[in-house]
Amino acid sequence: MTNLVFDGPEQGPLFLFAHGAGAGMDHDFMQDMATRLAAKGIRVVRFNFPYMVKRAEDGKKRPPDRAPKLLEAMTQVIKDVANGQPIVIGGKSMGGRMASLLSEHELVKSIACLGFPFHPPGKPENFKGDHLATMDKPCLILQGERDTFGKQEEFADFALSDKVEVSFVPDGDHSFKPRKSSGFTEAQNRQMAADRLALFIKGINDMEEASA
Repeated sequence: MTNLVFDGPEQGPLFLFAHGAGAGMDHDFMQDMATRLAAKGIRVVRFNFPYMVKRAEDGKKRPPDRAPKLLEAMTQVIKDVANGQPIVIGGKSMGGRMASLLSEHELVKSIACLGFPFHPPGKPENFKGDHLATMDKPCLILQGERDTFGKQEEFADFALSDKVEVSFVPDGDHSFKPRKSSGFTEAQNRQMAADRLALFIKGINDMEEASA
């Protein structure tokens, strides 16, 4: 499959990293996080969903494919890169939500979501996280404290399985960017997220090896 980009050591624990709705695998956030994870020894795989492949071909912006097509595409990439061994999958925003919908796939051992889109900004009634209440595999959600798709103060109202762990990024927005007045920087927040994510991915791998 040609629509794949790899970062990090070949023998590192594998992390399939899906992009968000508005930007593909080459977006700055995706590239930067992949580089930071690679520096931590993680083997990161990025890919473009079909609608983003078409955009790259003809330059025309188009909305994301419907969920079934997105899930079909991600399932195929899992098959292509997993070599029959369960892997950690996840993504930015929409990509993370799609990954979480594949939690029952036999080749998925855990899920990581960077900026989970619980609802469209300003529309908490359009909740898209009901399935997280019954998640039965480890799931890490890295969420900006002031993410308009699900702010920290809203989490008290979210029903989440005890398999779901949430780590908040200080003063971060949907892409972890803080306000200047916060005293944090975007680079610090991205590194903090990468550090936490790398520990999660490696921890899942260590657990696998210990039980093998």
